[in-house]
Amino acid sequence: MKVAVVGATGLVGTKMLQVLAERNFPVDELIPVASERSVGKTVEFKGKSFAVVGFADAIAARPDVAIFSAGGSTSLELAPQFAAAGITVIDNSSAWRMDPTKKLVVPEINAHTLTPEDKIIANPNCSTIQMVVVLNPLHKRYGIRRVVVSTYQSVTGTGKKAVDQLMGERRKAVAGSEESYPMAYAYPIDLNVIPQIDVFLDNGYTKEEMKMTNETKKIMGDDSIRVTATTVRIPVMGGHSESVNIEFEHDFDLAEVREILSGAPGVVVVDDPARQQYPMPKDAHDKDDTFVGRIRRDESQPNTLNLWIVSDNLRKGAATNAVQIAEYLAANGLL
Repeated sequence: MKVAVVGATGLVGTKMLQVLAERNFPVDELIPVASERSVGKTVEFKGKSFAVVGFADAIAARPDVAIFSAGGSTSLELAPQFAAAGITVIDNSSAWRMDPTKKLVVPEINAHTLTPEDKIIANPNCSTIQMVVVLNPLHKRYGIRRVVVSTYQSVTGTGKKAVDQLMGERRKAVAGSEESYPMAYAYPIDLNVIPQIDVFLDNGYTKEEMKMTNETKKIMGDDSIRVTATTVRIPVMGGHSESVNIEFEHDFDLAEVREILSGAPGVVVVDDPARQQYPMPKDAHDKDDTFVGRIRRDESQPNTLNLWIVSDNLRKGAATNAVQIAEYLAANGLL
């Protein structure tokens, strides 16, 4: 199969190449794609070097599938051009997620809705993906009324510049380094938390918070689910964490909740308070699963559950989910 990775030199694009190799996706020909300033550079894939090409050359090569991680404006401009050439696009940006004509896909939940006519497929927001993987099996059993979520998101979600800021601040604080470093955020991130991810909207919420609200409803196919979110950037590298409070229509049994989650695809339960076992970003790092723990009843109101969700935002939150969509398409003759 001929596979293009658009944005191949970026943080997520590099991770996509890694995941494609690890999962042995049937790549007969790899086409790494990036902007003009990166054309001619090389990327590594399965021990071989591949030269980066520009967008026009990638379209002319007619790959079977193009996995995009090149930003929203690039996707808005170029995804339709790839699609018009008969190439299936899986897009990791926010450009197409809420487009009513495009599917927003988490394979464990709604890959079955895909058809050969879906030439632009949206990959959801990283914090949304890990949450709905856990919510969906519980919704099927108990019916979700309302979700209150607070996130604790890795700097890797912002990109390399944010990682460089964090590590630069840390070297300055620990070793007295005087080297310069970029500022991805308006404030220091080391030894700090920033309660803003993306820009603020007129309703006082950030764009990231509204993504979680709107994308959850679309993926799960239920507009009646009420979601309110607070998203926070913290100085960690391994993945995103979420504290989630879920109000159900029906009461639940905690043992059954654990059984449901233990059997859910892509979910791993780590929940043993007596042994101080619960999911942490460092444990989720470089893993494809979504981890859940701190499972307990909310004692302040009926039919309400508290839990804690952790996942590697560059993998399940981005690259792995996109590759899983490609795997589903390939396995079902949709490419």
